[in-house]
Amino acid sequence: MGTQLVRDAMVPDPLALETSSSARDAGEALSRDAVRAVLVTEGGSLVGVITRKTLVREVVAHGRDPERTTLGEIAEEPNAALQSSMPLDDAFAFLEEHDYERVPVVDDGKLVGVLSRSGVQRRLAEDEPPDLVEA
Repeated sequence: MGTQLVRDAMVPDPLALETSSSARDAGEALSRDAVRAVLVTEGGSLVGVITRKTLVREVVAHGRDPERTTLGEIAEEPNAALQSSMPLDDAFAFLEEHDYERVPVVDDGKLVGVLSRSGVQRRLAEDEPPDLVEA
């Protein structure tokens, strides 16, 4: 079996909102327990990320209208993004080194997925040979 790549372990089509979406739209998405961040795109290209902390700092604390504040105005640059063609072993080392739980995945700047540390661990474990048990 060949080298596994990030695209083999990523979750495709992650939750993303366009830069023209409102802070309220992001707030609704972030109100779901499983959602920790909303990726922000412009024409499919990853341009930023919104977290609950972003909304509090950029909208609530400044008294901005969440209906009129666009994500393009408040999105933060992502800490990192990985190429879908990156070897999975290298991606796992990167996640471990930076203590990231999940990272957006791009192809030529276009958002194509999200890679989670737990997903990589599962995928890499599938390829490990079984332990030999001595009888």
